[in-house]
Amino acid sequence: MSAKDIEQSFVTLKQTVPLLVKHKISAVPTNYALWYTYVSNDLPELNEQLDAAVENQSQLSELKAKDLYRHYISDKEEVNVWDLRQSIEGMMIELSQSLKDTKSETQEYKNLMDSCIDDLSKVEKEGWTVEEVLGLVRNMVKESQVIRQSTISFNGALASAEKEIARLKSQLEASQQEALYDALTGLCNRRYFDSELTSKLKLEKCSLALIDIDHFKQINDKYGHQMGDLVLKAVAKKIQSCCRDNAQAFRYGGEEFAVIMPGLDQSRARHMADVVRRTIEKITVKDRRTGQSLGDITVSAGVAQIETNEHSAAVIERADKLLYEAKRLGRNRVMPMS
Repeated sequence: MSAKDIEQSFVTLKQTVPLLVKHKISAVPTNYALWYTYVSNDLPELNEQLDAAVENQSQLSELKAKDLYRHYISDKEEVNVWDLRQSIEGMMIELSQSLKDTKSETQEYKNLMDSCIDDLSKVEKEGWTVEEVLGLVRNMVKESQVIRQSTISFNGALASAEKEIARLKSQLEASQQEALYDALTGLCNRRYFDSELTSKLKLEKCSLALIDIDHFKQINDKYGHQMGDLVLKAVAKKIQSCCRDNAQAFRYGGEEFAVIMPGLDQSRARHMADVVRRTIEKITVKDRRTGQSLGDITVSAGVAQIETNEHSAAVIERADKLLYEAKRLGRNRVMPMS
């Protein structure tokens, strides 16, 4: 490094530290790297993201800082490890559900075979000779015993595999405490949401929308979890596409999503949530594996504006009550009404 480069780095350093103090940001390596790059103006897009994140003197959340670091500054190897972990988690979720579904189907098949064997005992009463009935029964019992043993062995293998997956998933979660994204939908996860909402509590205006897919359990029960996952992905994509002006979408849990909307009062936030609702109404999801298509997907939402000195749990509770009211009134609507 030349003397000129060293001199420039000191100049940048002197400008970086006051920014950390101004925005009440701890001087950990991740934050320092972000704001050093900001002062250097080497990545204009990062500068725009940071400016938007601290707009109206909002405090930059710890997880938001880590997300920006991962996206703009971390090297390729770090990003690849991150993506690999996300892929493994997604695979674990899908494989675990497939194993549960298969186990259920094999149990149903065993029950069906048991029923068929019971029904065969009635044939004797319908005019068959004893020899004919016994011959048929012997053959069926022999075949059914093979099938039942295979089913029992298969269920045992599935149970063992499920335990192994649960163990690996637990290990993955333990090593992935820094994860910020939901593996299935790609949206920011609940942990990220909690951090971001806390950082927005002091904004002059900020609103929260909680959005829930209507009758999601019925979709899973009727079409299967594969279709349910496709619906979750499609809804998440539409919610993300509707986010404007620094609004940020999260998978809150299960079939529920959250959107934090800095700078919007309840009225404008409600309008945005209704745009999301009407956009989702137009979704048609197709399962390429089965050829099944599903339309008429709807969501309900509750929107609450953060009040002065309000705790995050309080605004979540108010939005959740409004969401429940939207469900009670018939679903496919946003509350409050205006």
